[in-house]
Amino acid sequence: MKIRRALLSVHNKEGIVEFASALNELGIEIISSGGTAKFLSESGIKVIDISGFTNSPEMLDGRVKTLHPKIHGAILADRENKKHMEEVKKREISLIDLVVVNLYPFEETVNKKSSMKEIIENIDIGGPTLLRASAKNYRNVAVICNPQRYGEILKEMKNSEGWLSQKTLERLAIEAWEQVSHYDVFIEQFFRRKFGFQDEFPEYLNLTFHKKQSLRYGENPHQRATVYRDEHFHNPSSLDAKQIQGKELSYNNILDCNAAYKLIREFDEPTGVIVKHNNPCGVASSNSILEAFKMAKAVDPEASFGGVVALNRKVDKNLAEEIISKFVDIVMAPAFDDGALEVLRSKKNMRVMDTPGINVKRLPYRKYRSILGGLLVQDANVKMIDEIKVVTKRKPTEKEMKSLLYAWKIVKYVKSNAIVYARENRAVGIGAGQMKRVDAAKLAAMISKDYGESVEGCAMASDAFFPFRDGIDYASKLGITAIIQPGGSIKDSEVIKAADEHNIAMVFTGIRHFRH
Repeated sequence: MKIRRALLSVHNKEGIVEFASALNELGIEIISSGGTAKFLSESGIKVIDISGFTNSPEMLDGRVKTLHPKIHGAILADRENKKHMEEVKKREISLIDLVVVNLYPFEETVNKKSSMKEIIENIDIGGPTLLRASAKNYRNVAVICNPQRYGEILKEMKNSEGWLSQKTLERLAIEAWEQVSHYDVFIEQFFRRKFGFQDEFPEYLNLTFHKKQSLRYGENPHQRATVYRDEHFHNPSSLDAKQIQGKELSYNNILDCNAAYKLIREFDEPTGVIVKHNNPCGVASSNSILEAFKMAKAVDPEASFGGVVALNRKVDKNLAEEIISKFVDIVMAPAFDDGALEVLRSKKNMRVMDTPGINVKRLPYRKYRSILGGLLVQDANVKMIDEIKVVTKRKPTEKEMKSLLYAWKIVKYVKSNAIVYARENRAVGIGAGQMKRVDAAKLAAMISKDYGESVEGCAMASDAFFPFRDGIDYASKLGITAIIQPGGSIKDSEVIKAADEHNIAMVFTGIRHFRH
């Protein structure tokens, strides 16, 4: 398409003077509206005011400027349609070949916590309409909505005497539709929250995410991957972390960071968490963050090799030296002192993540998961306990209750079926991802035994109810003294009876923590 006439109507004036000046040099006529026309004229650019082009004044304080048959006829006319071209000629419409538009800053206005009047006035009507019209007629009209494109478009036009290739027109049209879609979804989501409908599951799920970065590959090297960010999500997340050093994060790294970040936020006291393959393999708390990390690493020293470490206190030099004593892939913490950073720099490939928001209150949010042909959506599992209910003859002691609650915090983040053995400030054994609950119990016990730890006297947490008494009988053989579980099995009475027979205290939480 050869460009002869352009319409410029932009809120973001970045680079527009230089772009318009170059269009003038190429002999391209420029039509412009409102503030853009004034800005360009004052900068010495020759423009035709849109009111002069349409012979119609702007209306309603500028709400109606470009919504005019002469404008949209000039954009939408199919140059290969004889009837269209006859009608254009009859109505004395001068064709527009290039439309340059960027939209009112609705998103920025909302983020500035502006008044509702100002927010509403920043809902662009003419801009999206121009973008849609131009993109619809992409064979005949070029549309630019991103100022970053000005340079490359000018270069192509200068090299081809004002022509743009069909591939360029197609790419620009896609960008326009993408821009309008994002704009409309953000407006919908804002008013959904404003009008109190945010808890609904809508008939059509419209989402908008911004590309944060491309990844080297996905779960495996033959899979492509990218991470996108929900810029309207106001919970702190691991994506807020600033990477201080190390290799680029991979798809699997990001999943593990997310798992570690969510778990570490459950603890107020100095705590260390180690995650491997999306499961915690070590968790411990202490008055000292250094001791907490040492204890967490001791739960399963082999599994911690190459894991993701999350800490909820500043890392100092001594802790950094302990971290690098064994291979760690990623370390996340709310702060690092200079001595720590100097030590960590000796492991140049280790990712060091300065991670804010670890100690911030958790807010409800939605969880999305892709499946073949669709998307599963659910409320995220942010609730920990419904109500602690003692169901056995013996009540837990104060020490046992602390151990039960500690184990319960951990089991929530372990892949189902999950069993965790814990004392009041540390995990002792973690069994994850088993098809039978009793096998998860056996796995957790085996891990603790392998590293010279006994689960005798520990609390036991199960992410879901025990379907049979076999898990309780097995726990008794290990010396488990207290159990926490959701309850809700048709065989609860049989399970409670088993606990009473073994003098094990058992509590129900009323909340299940499946993690599939």
